[in-house]
Amino acid sequence: MKDGMPNINPDQLNPPDTERLALPDEPQHPPRVLMLYGSLRARSYSRFLTYEARRVLEALGAEVRVFDPSGLPLVSEDSEKHPKVEELRQLSLWSEAQVWCSPERHGAMTGVMKTQIDWLPLAPIGGIRPTQGRTLALMQVCGGSQSYNSLNQMRVLGRWMRMITIPNQSSVPKAYAEFDEQGRMLPSAYYNRVVDVMEELMKFTLLTRGRSAYLVDRYSERVESAEALSTRVNIRSI
Repeated sequence: MKDGMPNINPDQLNPPDTERLALPDEPQHPPRVLMLYGSLRARSYSRFLTYEARRVLEALGAEVRVFDPSGLPLVSEDSEKHPKVEELRQLSLWSEAQVWCSPERHGAMTGVMKTQIDWLPLAPIGGIRPTQGRTLALMQVCGGSQSYNSLNQMRVLGRWMRMITIPNQSSVPKAYAEFDEQGRMLPSAYYNRVVDVMEELMKFTLLTRGRSAYLVDRYSERVESAEALSTRVNIRSI
């Protein structure tokens, strides 16, 4: 770990204890994490931060996939079968947790970030909602002083997408000064905060993934489903 993650103190990096967070009959495979970033630039600090966080997650025992937004079209009915759209949706269905990382541009998240989220529907795909019940961690990078506008917007979206958005979050100001030429994050309190956020995401994921279906079970939807079933049975009996 020392060569691959020089900023980490291995004696203080503690993989989550599954026995303390999950019941014996709950999933035992590594938590599945999808990561999204919001910039297409060659030197993209949101991508650098995402991959730095990925290393932490993998050290903590997660299985991680990062979606490359290059080539993802804008949202339209004509593009629903686009390969990048289908890839993104399948990754979301696969995931048990997600990390969203956006730059802040003009006081808001980027269009690249919002387009990815917009392509994830609330409606089920093959009977499964692609975001509901999944845990979510949020990060942003800033070109200047520290800000939280993108984080606040993504937190609203996380709730809207019925995700379990964890309390902790990461905002990295003056990101150009926090990464070396190879795109690796320098040691700092900001780096340590990223580790904090990934640790918390892992714990919340282990705590909730075996119970997510129950946690998001809703009275209104049960009533609607019962009414739909009743209607269907009555039509067949005519």
